[in-house]
This record gives sequence, C-alpha cells and structure tokens, in this order.
Amino acid sequence: MATFFLIIIYLAFISLGLPDSLLGSAWPVMSVDLNASLGTAGIISMVIAGSTIVSSLLSGTVLKRFGTGKVTLVSCIMTAVALLGFAWSPSFMWLVICAIPLGIGAGSVDAGLNNYVAIHYKAHHMSWLHCFWGVGATLGPMIMASSISGNNLWRQGYLIVAGVQFILVVILFVTLPLWDKVAKRSHVINAESELEAMNQELDQIAENTKPWNIKGVKLAMLTFLFYCGIEASMGLWGSSFLVNIKYLPAATAAQWVSWFYIGITVGRMITGFITFKMSSRMLIRYGQLIALFGTVLLVLPFPPILSLIGFTVVGLGLAPIFPCMLHETPARFGKKKAQSIMGFQMAAAYTGSTLIPPLLGLLATNMNISIFPWFVSIFAIAMLLCTERLNHFLKKLHVGIRKSIQ
Repeated sequence: MATFFLIIIYLAFISLGLPDSLLGSAWPVMSVDLNASLGTAGIISMVIAGSTIVSSLLSGTVLKRFGTGKVTLVSCIMTAVALLGFAWSPSFMWLVICAIPLGIGAGSVDAGLNNYVAIHYKAHHMSWLHCFWGVGATLGPMIMASSISGNNLWRQGYLIVAGVQFILVVILFVTLPLWDKVAKRSHVINAESELEAMNQELDQIAENTKPWNIKGVKLAMLTFLFYCGIEASMGLWGSSFLVNIKYLPAATAAQWVSWFYIGITVGRMITGFITFKMSSRMLIRYGQLIALFGTVLLVLPFPPILSLIGFTVVGLGLAPIFPCMLHETPARFGKKKAQSIMGFQMAAAYTGSTLIPPLLGLLATNMNISIFPWFVSIFAIAMLLCTERLNHFLKKLHVGIRKSIQ
C-alpha cells in the first residue's frame, strides 16, 4: 500500500511542476492576445510568488488542523480551477485574480507533501520526488509549445494542464483515506530506538518554543533563501551573461542554460541512489562545494566552452541540496514542529527566488552583467557558511541529547 501511495505522491509532484513554467512559455503569445505589455508577466509572477509565500507561512497551522490529505486535495482543486481561469481569461486583470489561488494552492501542497515524505519515507524518495517535479516543469513548456505551434492556441495548453490537474483531484479524492493509514504504518524515522529517543528529546526542547524561535531554524531558512536565489538567478540571467560577456548566439546560450536544469534533474535521480550510502548532511555539504566549484568556472576568464561545463556543474551541485535539506527537517528540529518549520523554509525559498534575481538585475543594470558569476559565487559561499554553522550547532545539540539518553 505504501508503494502504491508513493506513486500517487510522485504524480502529484509532476503535476506540481507542470504549471511552473507555463506562463513564461506562453506569454509572448498571451501578451499579444490580451493586449498586455511584455513586462507585465512579472506582475503575475509576483502575485503567484506572494500568494505562495503567505500560503507556506500558514501551512503549518492549516495542515495541523485538516491533515495533509485534505489540504493536498483542496490545494489541487484550487490549482486546477485557477488554470481553468487562465485558459478562459478575457483580460490581464483576470490573470492577476487567478494567480492568487494558483499561488495559494502551490504553497500549501508543496509544504504539506514535503513534510509528509520527510517523516514517512526515506531520503532517496525525496530526491526522486523533486526529480519528478523537474519532469513536470519540463513537460509544461512542451505541452504549451505543442498547443501554440501554428495556431497560437495558448488557451488550449492551459486547458490540457488544467485537465491533468482535475484527473489528479479525482485520484486524490478516491485515495483520501490512505493518507492516515500510510502514516500509521510508517516507521522510517522511528526505525531505531536511539533515533526515536532523540526525536522525543528534540520535541521536548521545542515544546514551548515558537517554531521560528527554535535555535537553528533561521539559519536553515537563510540556506533555503540563498539556494533558491542561486537557482532562480542562474535560470533568469544565465543567457544574458553568455550572450553579452561570452558573445554566444542567443539560441546557443539558451541551450547551454538548459544544461543547468538537466544537471539538477539528472543529479537528483543520481542522488536518490547515493543516499543509500551517504547521509543527507554529507550530500548537502558536497553538493554545495560542487556548486561553488561550478561558479568558479564561470568567474575565471576561461574559454566559453568551460561556461557550459560550469552551468552543468552548478546544476549537479545544487541537485541534492534542496531535497536533502527538506528531508533533514524532522531530524534537525523534531517531528512536532517540523510541519510549521517546513512552511517557513518553503516561504524563505520562494522569497529567495522572488527577490534575489531582480536584485541581480538591478545591479547588472547599474554596473554590468559581468557581475553575474561573482554574485552567484557570493551567495554560494553564504549558503555553505550558513549550513556549516547549522551543522556545528546541531552536532553539539545531538551529542548532548545522546549523553542524556544513554
């Protein structure tokens, strides 16, 4: 039953990735059809991101009251209805209105599913799930490209993805009773008595403390903010750097940046297997060091071909960081407060991806896009320092807990 249910969660992650890349793929056609300027897509994107951040911050309270299954079901309904609204939008303002439920639905289901998998499944599943999110994010533009080729039917693309979401809604409704059954049978984090005792100690330490005041939570949130800032900046400004500094044709630059996403997707598939032999903490550390090495390849005045290697290496390095950090959340801070902390971490992640790329764009406008690799490198170093400081604190805490339970 747990395996069958895991397949459903995998499908949910694919559907979670599908809408993420639709707007950018369709906007050149949508803007003409709706008589909107090219830059107004940023307004829709900001509304989606803002709604997702608010939803993530509130997810702990909502999920605790209603449960992951019901919240996931309602969130998917909101997402499906919002996508249907996009398909039927008569004006730009209608898109802005529909962006609100799209963001709210995405934030709740993202935080809820990540916490559920972190508690009830092993680390390799978290890496593979986020790999499948990449599959959904890749399929989205393909569906839209197929819809708009020739007839410019961008509405058809949104209808197809909305239809996929409604199919998932039906599946989630039918399997709603399985959420609690799988949770009761799961013993992943309680497999060893020492781990169970340590988890109970962590829960007691955090019992009367607000989630954001638990020691180490702010460092974890900063790590998520830096990570998503790097990932979003690489995707948004990578082509501009390659065209203006490395003098590559625009089409070639776009292809090279795609290798960054290929590195993330393939890297997460590989990471799933490595988790059988290596801890999540070590994978996070090695991933950050590899990503930092990739940024160095972009900083140094090497031939352009090494920029392609640099983009791929950064993608491979980033691959294990996000899913492994999510999976570590209950082990770091205890299960009782893990759901709320997961929501805060996701909010920090969305904040990073929303604010940091525009910051880089502002600096590049006033200086030069050549600052791109330096900017990304600084954030990679900051991410590594935050993680190492958090690891140092947690190591001391866990040593003290082990002594108390022996």
